[in-house]
Amino acid sequence: MILAALDALLQDATAGDPVKGTQWTRKMLRTLCAALVAQGFSTTSPMTVRRLLQGRGYRQRVNRKRLTKDHNAHRDRQIRYLTRKRRAFLKADDPVLSVDTKKKELVGNFRNEGVTWRQGPLEVMETAFPSDAEGKAIPYGIYDVGRNHGFVVVGTAHETAEFAVAAIRRWWQGIGRPVYA
Repeated sequence: MILAALDALLQDATAGDPVKGTQWTRKMLRTLCAALVAQGFSTTSPMTVRRLLQGRGYRQRVNRKRLTKDHNAHRDRQIRYLTRKRRAFLKADDPVLSVDTKKKELVGNFRNEGVTWRQGPLEVMETAFPSDAEGKAIPYGIYDVGRNHGFVVVGTAHETAEFAVAAIRRWWQGIGRPVYA
């Protein structure tokens, strides 16, 4: 009986690969569980729904990055050059940095993912509109490959080349110079 109810919930939210026979759904376990409880299956939990889905051939899937554009010899040559430089710098105990900008976050009294232990709920805004924010935080990550050490600089203005240079300069002055100079 619960399987028929689950199948009905999945009917319009299922996709799959007919060649491989794999199926997936866009609905979350908690959503399916709540819908089953609303239909009278009161002892249903997300773990129960997971087992039922697995029994029906559903599996958790993630996208695989396998598709590429046409082969580009110039790109391969550039990557090989950078790989040689990276190895030489590491062998000489010179700094090798990997840098990237992380997801921008609104600054304010907004809901964040995750949980904390507290005696009562923290009251936050219902919505997270940029117009309600006190500002925007732009985390810039710097990873020292040779030392396996990360460093994050958080800016509040704009993500620019000047910001990147300032972040690397701050890393060099505070961490890099004492270690490498």
